[in-house]
Amino acid sequence: MSLPASPPATSARHAAPHSDIPDPAPPRHPQGGLKGVLLPVAVVLAIGTIFVSVYLAAFHAPRPHDLPVAAVGTSHQADRLREGLDSGLPGGFDVRPYADERAARDAVEHRHVYAAYLPGTGHGDPKLLYAGANGPSVTGTLTGAFGPVAAAGGHRLAQEDVLPASAGDTRGLSIFYAAFGLVLAGYLFGMMTYQAAPVLRFRQRMASLALFGVLGGIIIALVAGDTGFGALPGSFVGIAGTIALMAMAAGGATMVFIKWAGAAGAGLASVVLLTLGNSTSGGVMPAPYLPGWLHPLSEVLPVAAGVRALQGLAYFHNDGLGRGIAVLVVWIVACAGLLHLRDARDARKRTAPAS
Repeated sequence: MSLPASPPATSARHAAPHSDIPDPAPPRHPQGGLKGVLLPVAVVLAIGTIFVSVYLAAFHAPRPHDLPVAAVGTSHQADRLREGLDSGLPGGFDVRPYADERAARDAVEHRHVYAAYLPGTGHGDPKLLYAGANGPSVTGTLTGAFGPVAAAGGHRLAQEDVLPASAGDTRGLSIFYAAFGLVLAGYLFGMMTYQAAPVLRFRQRMASLALFGVLGGIIIALVAGDTGFGALPGSFVGIAGTIALMAMAAGGATMVFIKWAGAAGAGLASVVLLTLGNSTSGGVMPAPYLPGWLHPLSEVLPVAAGVRALQGLAYFHNDGLGRGIAVLVVWIVACAGLLHLRDARDARKRTAPAS
């Protein structure tokens, strides 16, 4: 008696859509002998050298390049101020004329300029308006440059901090440290998601990334905001949401590097996110202080977009918030798309008939 024919096997291609196909278990590639001895040394030293070189290039002798500042008064007064500033720091400032003190003060508060110089009337001393929330390095640059200009005219420079840093952030570095820790956490998440759960469906991995971002945003907002150290003033929801987007962008980018570059992905992610990302973030000093070859990265990397958005939320009337959110969303969507594309390609390879 013949047995009934078995139904044809359903291929993995038809069993589930690409978005629900699990990752294959990663193959093991043990390295032994001389290669196993030298490879970790070479990779880690290369990453360390890049880290030290980039940070020294950015911060060993920082100086501004076309830092925007306001000059209140006539165009002739603005030209005289520009000449005085250039004599002390050539190319350091972009002097922009403003009609009156009110407009200049508003520009400082919205971070359109980093300072405003008000010439003294009659025998009165000139005044410098600045925002201490930009950090002590920027404040030191401004007072050091404008003081001699006032002294050259026989005056003493009066100063007014129109936007001081929070009492819980006296050095103006809390946003940088929060961002650095957040990006480090995103980097570790991107690695651990493949180590702890190497076989996981795409939807589950994206859900894990979203959960990491949301919880990370809430935790850091609680710790650094008004409920914790008081170092990040501003809307709790806005800060938590921005931080969540930063966390997802950093974690997603690390996942993409690992998924597409394999063993080299972790090193590439550390260079892009931890080294280039944090050094160009503007958390220590704003982008005009960066060398020319690093400056463009501050416009496109997720760390810088998030830091500027957080600074705008905390101090500068939401300056940079809209653009920052847009950049972070683009990163998240692009990373999800690249991960899905790689999953779909791997699924096609696994289900393709043997030739």
